[in-house]
Amino acid sequence: MRRLASNRAVVAAAIVVGFVLRALFVWRHPLFTGDALVYGELAHHMLKEHVYGLIDAGVLKPTLIRLPGYPLFVAACFKVFGDANYLAVLWVQVVVDLATCLLLAATVRRLAGRRAGMWALWLAVLCPFTANYAAVVVAECLSMFCVALAFFALERWVTVWRDGLRSTRWAVVVGLALMGAVLLRPDQGLLAMAVVPAMLWVGWRANGRSLAGKMAPALVASLVVVLPLAFWAARNWRVFHVVQPISPKYANDPGEEVPHGFMRWYRTWAIGFPATVKVYWQYDGDVISMSDLPARAFDSPEQRAETTEIFAEYNQEQASTPKVDAEFARLAAARVKANPPRYYLELPVARELDMWFRPRIEYMKIPLDWWRVSAHPWNSLRAYVLGALNVVYVGLACMGFWRWRRAGVVVWSMVAFVALRCALLLTIDNSEPRYTMECYPVVILLAALAMAGAEAPSADGPKPAA
Repeated sequence: MRRLASNRAVVAAAIVVGFVLRALFVWRHPLFTGDALVYGELAHHMLKEHVYGLIDAGVLKPTLIRLPGYPLFVAACFKVFGDANYLAVLWVQVVVDLATCLLLAATVRRLAGRRAGMWALWLAVLCPFTANYAAVVVAECLSMFCVALAFFALERWVTVWRDGLRSTRWAVVVGLALMGAVLLRPDQGLLAMAVVPAMLWVGWRANGRSLAGKMAPALVASLVVVLPLAFWAARNWRVFHVVQPISPKYANDPGEEVPHGFMRWYRTWAIGFPATVKVYWQYDGDVISMSDLPARAFDSPEQRAETTEIFAEYNQEQASTPKVDAEFARLAAARVKANPPRYYLELPVARELDMWFRPRIEYMKIPLDWWRVSAHPWNSLRAYVLGALNVVYVGLACMGFWRWRRAGVVVWSMVAFVALRCALLLTIDNSEPRYTMECYPVVILLAALAMAGAEAPSADGPKPAA
Protein backbone atom coordinates (compact mmCIF):
# COMPACT_ATOMS: atom_id res chain seq x y z
CA MET A 1 0.00 0.00 0.00
CA ARG A 2 2.85 2.40 0.77
CA ARG A 3 4.40 1.65 -2.64
CA LEU A 4 1.06 2.21 -4.36
CA ALA A 5 0.58 5.54 -2.58
CA SER A 6 4.15 6.54 -3.45
CA ASN A 7 3.60 5.72 -7.13
CA ARG A 8 0.42 7.76 -7.22
CA ALA A 9 2.16 10.69 -5.57
CA VAL A 10 5.00 10.62 -8.11
CA VAL A 11 2.56 10.39 -11.02
CA ALA A 12 0.49 13.25 -9.61
CA ALA A 13 3.63 15.36 -9.15
CA ALA A 14 4.69 14.67 -12.74
CA ILE A 15 1.27 15.66 -14.07
CA VAL A 16 1.32 18.90 -12.06
CA VAL A 17 4.79 19.75 -13.37
CA GLY A 18 3.68 18.92 -16.91
CA PHE A 19 0.59 21.07 -16.55
CA VAL A 20 2.63 24.04 -15.31
CA LEU A 21 5.06 23.74 -18.25
CA ARG A 22 2.22 23.64 -20.78
CA ALA A 23 0.40 26.48 -19.03
CA LEU A 24 3.55 28.57 -19.42
CA PHE A 25 3.53 27.91 -23.14
CA VAL A 26 -0.15 28.83 -23.37
CA TRP A 27 0.62 32.04 -21.47
CA ARG A 28 3.85 32.99 -23.24
CA HIS A 29 3.64 31.45 -26.73
CA PRO A 30 0.01 30.95 -27.82
CA LEU A 31 -0.48 30.94 -31.60
CA PHE A 32 -3.77 31.64 -33.33
CA THR A 33 -2.48 32.66 -36.79
CA GLY A 34 -1.77 30.94 -40.11
CA ASP A 35 -3.24 27.42 -40.24
CA ALA A 36 -5.08 28.09 -36.97
CA LEU A 37 -7.34 30.58 -38.72
CA VAL A 38 -8.06 28.11 -41.52
CA TYR A 39 -9.08 25.44 -39.00
CA GLY A 40 -11.11 28.01 -37.08
CA GLU A 41 -12.94 29.16 -40.20
CA LEU A 42 -13.76 25.58 -41.18
CA ALA A 43 -15.07 24.93 -37.68
CA HIS A 44 -17.13 28.14 -37.69
CA HIS A 45 -18.84 27.35 -41.00
CA MET A 46 -19.57 23.78 -39.93
CA LEU A 47 -21.33 25.08 -36.82
CA LYS A 48 -23.14 28.05 -38.36
CA GLU A 49 -23.81 27.15 -42.00
CA HIS A 50 -23.31 23.36 -41.82
CA VAL A 51 -20.86 23.65 -44.72
CA TYR A 52 -17.31 22.32 -44.73
CA GLY A 53 -15.87 25.27 -46.61
CA LEU A 54 -14.00 28.57 -46.70
CA ILE A 55 -14.81 32.10 -47.85
CA ASP A 56 -13.39 32.80 -51.32
CA ALA A 57 -14.01 36.20 -52.91
CA GLY A 58 -16.80 36.81 -50.43
CA VAL A 59 -18.55 33.51 -51.19
CA LEU A 60 -18.62 30.42 -48.96
CA LYS A 61 -17.35 27.49 -51.03
CA PRO A 62 -16.84 23.83 -50.09
CA THR A 63 -13.23 22.71 -49.78
CA LEU A 64 -11.14 19.57 -49.39
CA ILE A 65 -7.77 21.16 -48.58
CA ARG A 66 -7.89 19.85 -44.98
CA LEU A 67 -9.06 16.53 -43.62
CA PRO A 68 -12.02 16.91 -41.23
CA GLY A 69 -10.42 15.48 -38.07
CA TYR A 70 -8.89 18.60 -36.54
CA PRO A 71 -11.60 21.03 -37.76
CA LEU A 72 -14.17 18.77 -36.05
CA PHE A 73 -12.14 18.93 -32.83
CA VAL A 74 -11.97 22.73 -33.05
CA ALA A 75 -15.70 22.88 -33.81
CA ALA A 76 -16.44 20.79 -30.73
CA CYS A 77 -14.40 23.20 -28.60
CA PHE A 78 -16.19 26.19 -30.14
CA LYS A 79 -19.56 24.52 -29.51
CA VAL A 80 -18.80 23.96 -25.82
CA PHE A 81 -16.73 27.05 -24.97
CA GLY A 82 -17.95 29.63 -27.50
CA ASP A 83 -17.39 30.48 -31.16
CA ALA A 84 -13.80 31.45 -32.04
CA ASN A 85 -12.61 30.69 -28.49
CA TYR A 86 -9.14 29.59 -29.57
CA LEU A 87 -7.80 29.83 -26.03
CA ALA A 88 -10.21 27.08 -24.96
CA VAL A 89 -8.82 24.90 -27.75
CA LEU A 90 -5.35 25.29 -26.25
CA TRP A 91 -6.45 24.31 -22.75
CA VAL A 92 -8.18 21.21 -24.08
CA GLN A 93 -4.97 20.37 -25.94
CA VAL A 94 -3.05 20.70 -22.66
CA VAL A 95 -5.26 17.95 -21.22
CA VAL A 96 -4.80 15.84 -24.37
CA ASP A 97 -1.02 16.23 -24.23
CA LEU A 98 -0.91 15.17 -20.58
CA ALA A 99 -2.98 12.12 -21.53
CA THR A 100 -0.33 11.41 -24.19
CA CYS A 101 2.33 11.48 -21.46
CA LEU A 102 0.37 8.93 -19.40
CA LEU A 103 -0.08 6.66 -22.42
CA LEU A 104 3.66 6.74 -23.15
CA ALA A 105 4.45 5.93 -19.52
CA ALA A 106 1.94 3.08 -19.49
CA THR A 107 3.38 1.60 -22.69
CA VAL A 108 6.96 1.69 -21.41
CA ARG A 109 5.87 0.28 -18.04
CA ARG A 110 4.36 -2.72 -19.79
CA LEU A 111 7.46 -3.17 -21.94
CA ALA A 112 10.19 -2.61 -19.35
CA GLY A 113 8.72 -2.28 -15.87
CA ARG A 114 7.60 0.31 -13.34
CA ARG A 115 10.82 2.30 -13.05
CA ALA A 116 11.15 2.53 -16.82
CA GLY A 117 7.56 3.78 -16.95
CA MET A 118 8.46 6.54 -14.50
CA TRP A 119 11.37 7.54 -16.71
CA ALA A 120 8.98 7.74 -19.67
CA LEU A 121 6.51 9.84 -17.69
CA TRP A 122 9.10 12.41 -16.65
CA LEU A 123 10.73 12.53 -20.08
CA ALA A 124 7.29 13.17 -21.57
CA VAL A 125 5.94 15.79 -19.16
CA LEU A 126 9.22 17.75 -19.19
CA CYS A 127 9.66 17.67 -22.99
CA PRO A 128 9.37 21.32 -24.12
CA PHE A 129 8.91 20.38 -27.77
CA THR A 130 5.70 18.42 -27.35
CA ALA A 131 4.50 20.84 -24.66
CA ASN A 132 4.92 23.75 -27.07
CA TYR A 133 2.47 22.23 -29.54
CA ALA A 134 -0.26 22.21 -26.91
CA ALA A 135 -0.18 26.00 -27.25
CA VAL A 136 -0.60 26.04 -31.04
CA VAL A 137 -3.87 25.54 -32.91
CA VAL A 138 -2.53 22.87 -35.27
CA ALA A 139 -3.15 19.13 -35.48
CA GLU A 140 0.21 17.96 -34.09
CA CYS A 141 -0.88 17.71 -30.44
CA LEU A 142 -3.81 15.42 -31.23
CA SER A 143 -1.76 13.56 -33.80
CA MET A 144 0.90 12.71 -31.21
CA PHE A 145 -1.86 11.48 -28.90
CA CYS A 146 -3.05 9.10 -31.62
CA VAL A 147 0.51 7.79 -32.13
CA ALA A 148 0.86 7.14 -28.39
CA LEU A 149 -2.56 5.47 -28.23
CA ALA A 150 -1.80 3.29 -31.26
CA PHE A 151 1.37 1.83 -29.76
CA PHE A 152 -0.20 1.44 -26.31
CA ALA A 153 -3.13 -0.44 -27.83
CA LEU A 154 -0.80 -2.48 -30.06
CA GLU A 155 1.18 -3.65 -27.03
CA ARG A 156 -2.02 -4.57 -25.20
CA TRP A 157 -3.35 -6.42 -28.23
CA VAL A 158 -0.11 -8.38 -28.67
CA THR A 159 -0.16 -9.41 -24.99
CA VAL A 160 -3.82 -10.46 -25.02
CA TRP A 161 -3.43 -12.28 -28.35
CA ARG A 162 -0.41 -14.28 -27.20
CA ASP A 163 -2.23 -15.23 -24.00
CA GLY A 164 -4.95 -16.76 -26.16
CA LEU A 165 -7.63 -14.37 -24.91
CA ARG A 166 -10.25 -12.45 -26.87
CA SER A 167 -8.44 -9.51 -28.46
CA THR A 168 -11.10 -7.85 -30.64
CA ARG A 169 -11.52 -4.93 -28.24
CA TRP A 170 -7.87 -3.94 -28.46
CA ALA A 171 -7.85 -4.44 -32.23
CA VAL A 172 -10.71 -1.92 -32.41
CA VAL A 173 -8.79 0.52 -30.18
CA VAL A 174 -5.78 0.19 -32.48
CA GLY A 175 -8.05 0.91 -35.44
CA LEU A 176 -9.58 3.96 -33.74
CA ALA A 177 -6.12 5.37 -33.00
CA LEU A 178 -5.03 4.84 -36.60
CA MET A 179 -8.30 6.34 -37.86
CA GLY A 180 -7.85 9.44 -35.71
CA ALA A 181 -4.27 9.86 -36.90
CA VAL A 182 -5.24 9.68 -40.59
CA LEU A 183 -8.21 12.05 -40.20
CA LEU A 184 -5.90 14.58 -38.54
CA ARG A 185 -3.05 14.46 -41.06
CA PRO A 186 -2.96 12.61 -44.41
CA ASP A 187 0.68 11.57 -43.98
CA GLN A 188 -0.29 9.65 -40.84
CA GLY A 189 -1.38 6.79 -43.04
CA LEU A 190 2.23 5.79 -42.46
CA LEU A 191 1.28 4.89 -38.89
CA ALA A 192 -1.18 2.31 -40.21
CA MET A 193 1.51 1.04 -42.60
CA ALA A 194 3.73 0.34 -39.56
CA VAL A 195 1.11 -1.04 -37.16
CA VAL A 196 -1.16 -3.20 -39.33
CA PRO A 197 1.73 -5.31 -40.76
CA ALA A 198 2.93 -5.82 -37.19
CA MET A 199 -0.51 -7.21 -36.31
CA LEU A 200 -0.41 -9.46 -39.37
CA TRP A 201 3.04 -10.72 -38.39
CA VAL A 202 1.97 -11.57 -34.86
CA GLY A 203 -1.23 -13.17 -36.11
CA TRP A 204 0.53 -15.24 -38.76
CA ARG A 205 2.93 -16.72 -36.22
CA ALA A 206 0.15 -17.82 -33.89
CA ASN A 207 -0.39 -21.56 -33.59
CA GLY A 208 -3.71 -23.32 -33.41
CA ARG A 209 -5.71 -20.66 -35.29
CA SER A 210 -7.26 -20.68 -38.74
CA LEU A 211 -6.02 -18.37 -41.46
CA ALA A 212 -9.12 -16.21 -41.07
CA GLY A 213 -8.59 -16.06 -37.31
CA LYS A 214 -4.98 -15.03 -37.76
CA MET A 215 -5.86 -12.17 -40.10
CA ALA A 216 -9.07 -11.03 -38.40
CA PRO A 217 -7.59 -8.52 -35.88
CA ALA A 218 -5.57 -6.70 -38.55
CA LEU A 219 -8.60 -6.65 -40.85
CA VAL A 220 -10.78 -5.24 -38.05
CA ALA A 221 -8.28 -2.45 -37.40
CA SER A 222 -7.96 -1.73 -41.12
CA LEU A 223 -11.73 -1.59 -41.55
CA VAL A 224 -12.03 0.97 -38.75
CA VAL A 225 -9.46 3.13 -40.56
CA VAL A 226 -10.88 2.79 -44.06
CA LEU A 227 -14.58 3.40 -43.36
CA PRO A 228 -14.34 7.12 -42.44
CA LEU A 229 -11.99 7.75 -45.36
CA ALA A 230 -14.53 6.08 -47.65
CA PHE A 231 -17.20 8.52 -46.44
CA TRP A 232 -14.80 11.43 -46.95
CA ALA A 233 -13.94 10.21 -50.46
CA ALA A 234 -17.66 9.86 -51.26
CA ARG A 235 -18.26 13.43 -50.08
CA ASN A 236 -15.44 14.73 -52.27
CA TRP A 237 -16.75 12.83 -55.27
CA ARG A 238 -20.25 14.17 -54.72
CA VAL A 239 -19.11 17.78 -54.27
CA PHE A 240 -16.07 18.00 -56.57
CA HIS A 241 -16.30 14.89 -58.80
CA VAL A 242 -12.73 13.89 -57.97
CA VAL A 243 -11.27 10.78 -56.35
CA GLN A 244 -9.65 12.24 -53.22
CA PRO A 245 -9.76 10.00 -50.10
CA ILE A 246 -7.27 12.26 -48.29
CA SER A 247 -6.29 15.90 -48.64
CA PRO A 248 -4.00 16.73 -51.61
CA LYS A 249 -0.25 17.17 -51.16
CA TYR A 250 -0.30 20.89 -51.93
CA ALA A 251 -3.59 21.65 -50.11
CA ASN A 252 -5.28 22.83 -53.30
CA ASP A 253 -8.92 22.52 -54.26
CA PRO A 254 -9.84 21.01 -57.66
CA GLY A 255 -9.12 23.50 -60.44
CA GLU A 256 -6.77 25.56 -58.30
CA GLU A 257 -3.37 26.11 -59.92
CA VAL A 258 -0.25 24.75 -58.22
CA PRO A 259 3.08 26.52 -58.96
CA HIS A 260 5.05 23.36 -59.69
CA GLY A 261 7.78 25.29 -61.50
CA PHE A 262 8.52 27.51 -58.51
CA MET A 263 8.44 24.55 -56.13
CA ARG A 264 10.91 22.57 -58.22
CA TRP A 265 13.24 25.56 -58.43
CA TYR A 266 12.92 26.03 -54.66
CA ARG A 267 14.00 22.42 -54.10
CA THR A 268 17.21 23.05 -56.07
CA TRP A 269 18.69 25.15 -53.25
CA ALA A 270 16.49 25.30 -50.11
CA ILE A 271 17.58 23.62 -46.88
CA GLY A 272 16.63 25.39 -43.66
CA PHE A 273 13.44 26.63 -42.02
CA PRO A 274 14.32 30.34 -42.62
CA ALA A 275 14.01 29.72 -46.36
CA THR A 276 10.55 28.28 -45.75
CA VAL A 277 9.47 31.42 -43.89
CA LYS A 278 11.11 34.03 -46.10
CA VAL A 279 10.60 32.50 -49.55
CA TYR A 280 8.32 29.44 -49.68
CA TRP A 281 5.51 30.88 -47.57
CA GLN A 282 5.83 34.31 -49.16
CA TYR A 283 5.35 33.09 -52.73
CA ASP A 284 2.05 33.86 -54.42
CA GLY A 285 0.93 36.69 -52.19
CA ASP A 286 3.90 38.68 -50.87
CA VAL A 287 7.10 40.33 -52.05
CA ILE A 288 10.21 38.13 -52.04
CA SER A 289 13.63 39.72 -51.69
CA MET A 290 16.68 38.49 -53.58
CA SER A 291 18.68 39.10 -50.42
CA ASP A 292 16.87 36.17 -48.81
CA LEU A 293 18.43 33.73 -51.28
CA PRO A 294 21.73 32.05 -50.33
CA ALA A 295 24.70 31.80 -52.67
CA ARG A 296 23.88 28.16 -53.49
CA ALA A 297 20.70 29.36 -55.26
CA PHE A 298 22.87 30.40 -58.23
CA ASP A 299 25.32 28.38 -60.28
CA SER A 300 26.76 31.38 -62.12
CA PRO A 301 26.53 35.18 -62.36
CA GLU A 302 24.34 34.73 -65.42
CA GLN A 303 21.94 32.56 -63.44
CA ARG A 304 21.82 35.17 -60.66
CA ALA A 305 20.89 37.83 -63.20
CA GLU A 306 18.20 35.57 -64.70
CA THR A 307 16.76 34.86 -61.25
CA THR A 308 16.74 38.59 -60.48
CA GLU A 309 14.69 39.25 -63.61
CA ILE A 310 12.16 36.54 -62.71
CA PHE A 311 11.83 37.93 -59.18
CA ALA A 312 11.30 41.43 -60.49
CA GLU A 313 8.53 40.19 -62.78
CA TYR A 314 6.90 38.25 -59.93
CA ASN A 315 7.12 41.14 -57.45
CA GLN A 316 5.22 43.45 -59.79
CA GLU A 317 2.00 41.54 -59.08
CA GLN A 318 3.10 39.49 -56.05
CA ALA A 319 1.22 36.57 -57.53
CA SER A 320 2.11 33.41 -59.37
CA THR A 321 1.31 33.53 -63.09
CA PRO A 322 1.73 30.82 -65.73
CA LYS A 323 4.54 32.83 -67.34
CA VAL A 324 6.49 33.29 -64.10
CA ASP A 325 5.99 29.66 -63.11
CA ALA A 326 7.23 28.52 -66.53
CA GLU A 327 10.36 30.64 -66.09
CA PHE A 328 11.01 29.09 -62.68
CA ALA A 329 10.49 25.64 -64.21
CA ARG A 330 13.03 26.36 -66.94
CA LEU A 331 15.53 27.65 -64.38
CA ALA A 332 14.96 24.58 -62.19
CA ALA A 333 15.49 22.22 -65.13
CA ALA A 334 18.85 23.81 -65.88
CA ARG A 335 19.98 23.57 -62.26
CA VAL A 336 18.88 19.92 -61.93
CA LYS A 337 20.65 19.00 -65.16
CA ALA A 338 23.85 20.71 -64.00
CA ASN A 339 23.97 18.78 -60.70
CA PRO A 340 21.53 15.85 -60.31
CA PRO A 341 23.08 14.45 -57.06
CA ARG A 342 22.58 17.81 -55.37
CA TYR A 343 18.87 17.86 -56.25
CA TYR A 344 18.00 14.20 -55.70
CA LEU A 345 20.24 13.32 -52.75
CA GLU A 346 22.23 16.07 -51.03
CA LEU A 347 19.51 18.67 -50.55
CA PRO A 348 16.72 16.24 -49.49
CA VAL A 349 19.02 14.73 -46.86
CA ALA A 350 20.10 18.20 -45.70
CA ARG A 351 16.45 19.30 -45.38
CA GLU A 352 15.61 16.22 -43.32
CA LEU A 353 18.57 16.72 -41.00
CA ASP A 354 17.46 20.34 -40.57
CA MET A 355 13.96 19.17 -39.61
CA TRP A 356 15.34 16.77 -37.02
CA PHE A 357 18.15 18.81 -35.46
CA ARG A 358 17.33 22.50 -35.83
CA PRO A 359 16.33 23.95 -32.43
CA ARG A 360 12.57 23.51 -32.24
CA ILE A 361 11.75 27.20 -31.84
CA GLU A 362 9.41 27.70 -34.79
CA TYR A 363 6.47 28.49 -32.48
CA MET A 364 8.44 30.37 -29.83
CA LYS A 365 9.35 34.05 -29.66
CA ILE A 366 12.93 33.41 -30.76
CA PRO A 367 14.35 35.00 -33.95
CA LEU A 368 15.05 32.82 -36.98
CA ASP A 369 18.72 33.85 -36.87
CA TRP A 370 19.06 32.36 -33.38
CA TRP A 371 22.78 31.65 -33.85
CA ARG A 372 23.69 35.39 -33.82
CA VAL A 373 24.64 35.64 -30.16
CA SER A 374 25.68 39.28 -30.39
CA ALA A 375 22.26 40.34 -31.72
CA HIS A 376 20.13 38.57 -29.09
CA PRO A 377 22.24 36.72 -26.50
CA TRP A 378 19.35 35.49 -24.31
CA ASN A 379 17.35 34.10 -27.23
CA SER A 380 20.48 32.53 -28.69
CA LEU A 381 21.21 30.82 -25.38
CA ARG A 382 17.66 29.45 -25.24
CA ALA A 383 17.93 28.17 -28.81
CA TYR A 384 21.27 26.46 -28.19
CA VAL A 385 19.94 24.82 -25.02
CA LEU A 386 16.81 23.59 -26.82
CA GLY A 387 18.92 22.34 -29.71
CA ALA A 388 21.19 20.43 -27.34
CA LEU A 389 18.18 18.99 -25.50
CA ASN A 390 16.71 17.79 -28.80
CA VAL A 391 20.00 16.02 -29.58
CA VAL A 392 19.90 14.37 -26.14
CA TYR A 393 16.36 13.05 -26.70
CA VAL A 394 17.18 11.72 -30.17
CA GLY A 395 20.50 10.25 -28.98
CA LEU A 396 18.81 8.46 -26.09
CA ALA A 397 16.17 7.13 -28.49
CA CYS A 398 18.87 5.63 -30.71
CA MET A 399 20.48 4.03 -27.66
CA GLY A 400 17.13 2.69 -26.53
CA PHE A 401 16.42 1.08 -29.88
CA TRP A 402 19.86 -0.51 -30.03
CA ARG A 403 19.56 -1.92 -26.53
CA TRP A 404 15.98 -3.16 -26.98
CA ARG A 405 16.18 -4.14 -30.65
CA ARG A 406 15.28 -7.74 -29.74
CA ALA A 407 12.41 -6.73 -27.47
CA GLY A 408 9.73 -7.63 -29.97
CA VAL A 409 7.33 -6.51 -32.63
CA VAL A 410 6.05 -3.39 -30.82
CA VAL A 411 9.49 -1.76 -30.74
CA TRP A 412 10.11 -2.67 -34.38
CA SER A 413 6.72 -1.25 -35.35
CA MET A 414 7.70 2.05 -33.70
CA VAL A 415 10.99 2.14 -35.58
CA ALA A 416 9.25 1.23 -38.84
CA PHE A 417 6.91 4.20 -38.38
CA VAL A 418 9.84 6.59 -37.89
CA ALA A 419 11.69 5.10 -40.87
CA LEU A 420 8.64 5.46 -43.12
CA ARG A 421 8.13 9.04 -42.04
CA CYS A 422 11.80 9.85 -42.66
CA ALA A 423 11.49 8.38 -46.15
CA LEU A 424 8.44 10.55 -46.82
CA LEU A 425 10.18 13.69 -45.56
CA LEU A 426 12.87 13.23 -48.20
CA THR A 427 10.20 14.17 -50.75
CA ILE A 428 9.02 17.33 -48.95
CA ASP A 429 9.64 20.70 -50.64
CA ASN A 430 10.14 22.81 -47.53
CA SER A 431 11.86 22.18 -44.22
CA GLU A 432 9.60 22.47 -41.17
CA PRO A 433 10.67 20.91 -37.86
CA ARG A 434 7.02 20.21 -37.01
CA TYR A 435 6.95 17.51 -39.72
CA THR A 436 9.05 15.32 -37.41
CA MET A 437 6.94 15.93 -34.30
CA GLU A 438 4.69 12.91 -34.97
CA CYS A 439 7.84 10.84 -34.37
CA TYR A 440 8.43 12.34 -30.94
CA PRO A 441 6.21 9.93 -28.99
CA VAL A 442 8.44 7.16 -30.34
CA VAL A 443 11.55 9.21 -29.47
CA ILE A 444 10.33 9.52 -25.87
CA LEU A 445 9.39 5.82 -25.67
CA LEU A 446 12.79 4.67 -26.93
CA ALA A 447 14.64 7.24 -24.79
CA ALA A 448 12.87 5.85 -21.72
CA LEU A 449 13.92 2.33 -22.72
CA ALA A 450 17.51 3.58 -22.90
CA MET A 451 17.19 4.90 -19.35
CA ALA A 452 15.66 1.60 -18.29
CA GLY A 453 18.62 -0.22 -19.79
CA ALA A 454 20.98 1.73 -17.56
CA GLU A 455 19.49 0.09 -14.47
CA ALA A 456 18.57 -3.41 -13.32
CA PRO A 457 15.41 -4.57 -15.10
CA SER A 458 12.27 -4.47 -13.01
CA ALA A 459 10.74 -7.73 -11.84
CA ASP A 460 7.51 -6.89 -13.66
CA GLY A 461 9.08 -6.25 -17.06
CA PRO A 462 11.20 -8.12 -19.64
CA LYS A 463 14.96 -7.99 -19.56
CA PRO A 464 16.63 -5.65 -22.06
CA ALA A 465 18.48 -6.95 -25.07
CA ALA A 466 22.15 -7.61 -24.55
